[in-house]
Amino acid sequence: MAWQPDETQMRQLAGYLRDALDGRDQNAQKYATVMLSQAKSSPDIANYLMSILKGDANYLGLPPDQAVLSRSMAAITLKNLIKTKYNTIPTDKLASIRKSIVPCLSDSNLQIRNVVGTVITELVKQGGVAGWPEVYGELFSMAENEQGQVTEKAQEGAISSILKICEDNSKVLNKDYMGQIPLDAFLPKLYKLMTSDNARVRALTLECVNIFLPLKPKALITSMETFLTHLFRLSSDSSDDVRRFVCRSFVQLVDTKPDALLPFMNGLVDYMVTQQRNTDEPDLALEAAEFWLSLGEHKELGVSLGPYLSKIIPTLLESMVYSDDDIARLEGERDDAEEEDREQDIKPQFAKSKRGPTIDQSVSKGTNGANGTAVSDELSDGEIEEPEEEDGENPEEEWNLRKCSAAALDVLASFFPEQIFEVSLPYLKGNLTHQDWPNREAAVLAFGAVAEGCEAVVAPYLPDLIPFLLSLLQDREPVVRKITCWALGRYTRWVVHLEREHPDQMSKYLEMTVDGILKTMVDRNKSVQEGAASAFSTLEETATYRLTPYCLPIVQQFAKCFDMFKDRNMFILYDCVQTLAEHVGPKLQDPQVERVLMGALTQRWQKVSDRSRELFPLLECLSYVAAAMGNAFSPYAVPIFTRCIQVVHQNLEESHAAAENAGLDKPDKDFLVTSLDLLSSIIQALTAEQSGQLVASSEPKMFDLLRHCMQDPNNDVRQSSYALLGDCAIYLFPHLQPVLPAILPVLVTQLDVSTMSVDAAESSFAVINNACWSCGEIARQEHPGLLPYVKKIYERLLNIISNPEVPASVTENAAIALGRLGLHCSEQLAPHLAEFAKPFLQALEAVEGTNEKGQAFVGLNSSISRNPAAMSDCLVEYMVSAADLTASGCREERLFETFKQVLSGYKQMLPNFDDFLASLDPARQQKLKSTFGV
Repeated sequence: MAWQPDETQMRQLAGYLRDALDGRDQNAQKYATVMLSQAKSSPDIANYLMSILKGDANYLGLPPDQAVLSRSMAAITLKNLIKTKYNTIPTDKLASIRKSIVPCLSDSNLQIRNVVGTVITELVKQGGVAGWPEVYGELFSMAENEQGQVTEKAQEGAISSILKICEDNSKVLNKDYMGQIPLDAFLPKLYKLMTSDNARVRALTLECVNIFLPLKPKALITSMETFLTHLFRLSSDSSDDVRRFVCRSFVQLVDTKPDALLPFMNGLVDYMVTQQRNTDEPDLALEAAEFWLSLGEHKELGVSLGPYLSKIIPTLLESMVYSDDDIARLEGERDDAEEEDREQDIKPQFAKSKRGPTIDQSVSKGTNGANGTAVSDELSDGEIEEPEEEDGENPEEEWNLRKCSAAALDVLASFFPEQIFEVSLPYLKGNLTHQDWPNREAAVLAFGAVAEGCEAVVAPYLPDLIPFLLSLLQDREPVVRKITCWALGRYTRWVVHLEREHPDQMSKYLEMTVDGILKTMVDRNKSVQEGAASAFSTLEETATYRLTPYCLPIVQQFAKCFDMFKDRNMFILYDCVQTLAEHVGPKLQDPQVERVLMGALTQRWQKVSDRSRELFPLLECLSYVAAAMGNAFSPYAVPIFTRCIQVVHQNLEESHAAAENAGLDKPDKDFLVTSLDLLSSIIQALTAEQSGQLVASSEPKMFDLLRHCMQDPNNDVRQSSYALLGDCAIYLFPHLQPVLPAILPVLVTQLDVSTMSVDAAESSFAVINNACWSCGEIARQEHPGLLPYVKKIYERLLNIISNPEVPASVTENAAIALGRLGLHCSEQLAPHLAEFAKPFLQALEAVEGTNEKGQAFVGLNSSISRNPAAMSDCLVEYMVSAADLTASGCREERLFETFKQVLSGYKQMLPNFDDFLASLDPARQQKLKSTFGV
């Protein structure tokens, strides 16, 4: 007998699903989430979800709009169940889901068809592309509709599902399965669907092929002529969507098959110009504009555009003018600096793990481096799309036609600076002083866009143009003042380049630019304030230390901004402060500068609550300021350090409570990340005595909190935790040493690569990177406390440096930690020398001669002295390393002595030592002979 749902339970579950997706009643939503969590333990949950997904409003006992919510959430929940529990779902239930799900693509509601497609895609993904082979035939048959019995909606649902399958399995579909590649069978069917009578089917079919273009699959490359035939035919399609995807195909082909485009470049230029000038379809125009941007980033094809610049550049310049809708929106912007920001105006802030090195950064510690019910196709893991508030999105932040056109002009300027400036100059002259502000604004945008590529050509005009731009900071239209700030920031490069030959001129124009942008930062319009602050941050990045003489007036103006800015612009102001701290460094220790800057920051610090998201950029900013001020930061350290401890403690307690009670919200981990980073900066900035007093008097104890943070499930938290641990090993080892018995077991566990999350590989490796670094810093100073853990540490570090899948920077940090382990534990490492010496040498071969590398080799040399015979397989490589590291100027004090001891020992021990030496190139031989007398 077929399974039948209990009607009461089904309708109750349908209500919970509706409430979970409907965010208008948050209490109901929280309760529904808890009840759904309990319902997932039912063995019949998949059947109930499928029944609800297939049901209509009457069946579910809900109004039509609520039924759509419930069915949508049922599909999302079913998809996540398949994703997380696929291997535990009984075979008969999987078969039932597969049988029932495809017909749901005929649903009249687009939202339902979309979420059904995500369920089908997840079934394919979890079962493997060969695990449900009949689904492809069913979907293609529905999309083709050869018998004319399928509705247009079902056709579109089927091709939408095929598209989702291609998106989620693009690489898998191009793999060989027992001599067959699924994509080989897909492509002919996709080519056939490009001739469909349904425009939506034609458009999404083309997008399916676009997904595979970057992969350059053999089946597509060999059938390129067929694809191009379809593409050129579709280029005149009556559907704007189809032509939009045609433009996208040509953009993809720039990288995938550029030689296929060259013969048609003349026609392609005309076609793309025509599509870009279609002002009625901004999405189509944008796709066309992407073509120039893509060509500009491809050297061979970019150069080929020379003969067509007279067509392309005017089109780009025209496209930089705001649209009529945007003009109506921006016209007559008022002074609003006194108005408080709405909550939806403030961007979500995300902590950046300042202390964590990215995968390709240097070997040692990382350098200082973010009431709706609609369900999106791209949502996963039960995510719910947030409501679209009226005016909630800032159109100025969207990627659009004018920005793309400016970016294209920017990249093309690097190929044809003279020609582009020649074509653009009449436009610039006619519009920079135009009576209509949209033309003035677009001219400034274009002038800024060519700043880098055309710098040499524009340079003769800049002594007059820079003052003219500065005068536009007084333009009556805020949008013109804002774009002028951006353009001035772009031309800071030219100002800085004057330094070598015309230092007086550089000082003149730099001072003018600094003064102009700083004054504009206190504009009466908040949007202009934002543009000026962003431009000043760019100026800081470019001018760097050259801003040192202007530090006091800069921070004085920043202080005015702290008094004036509302919440949204405050975030950009923090970036200005930390960028200044990064580049002028010790100048912030000047008593006048310190008093003004820290007065403003302290006032803001006292205003921002522990639960405000503004705390993230504020803490990050203070981290940079503390590092720049050094010991001058000490008068402010106690309350800031204490508050960071409190924030960490509160967050950990809330995390624990949320883990115990599913009804409680989980705290934001970014509070932990930024607090830990600021603790690190303070510890580095102060003297060891001052830092030690802060740590010793902290309540709760900092190291107790740190141990918990080191075990936090969030990668960013652990990354910052191990950075703080390493800093404590460097600056506060006497305070760290007593708690090592509690810390080291956690550290050893983190060094196990096999436990890292594959889904978050980059951030997981960043955690391991910092763990390796902190391990090395501890090993450099500790002996007795490490002894119980040496074996496990060694095994895990060896596993890292021997694993080709581990990024180079992580391998390098692990090798340095392993070498440093030999400083005090060579007796325990020496018996394993033959096993780790070669991968150790290989891991550090490309690393510069830092002191850290020198210390690692001192530790290696100590192990070699205890077991010299173990180096027989890599003695030549060792000699190469000795010669190169000695020549690098490494200043590690013990390096010379230990190298000399080891090499002298080998010369006495090996009768054929000179043969080993002779295998080196002459320069290295000479270096070893002259330095060590061998």
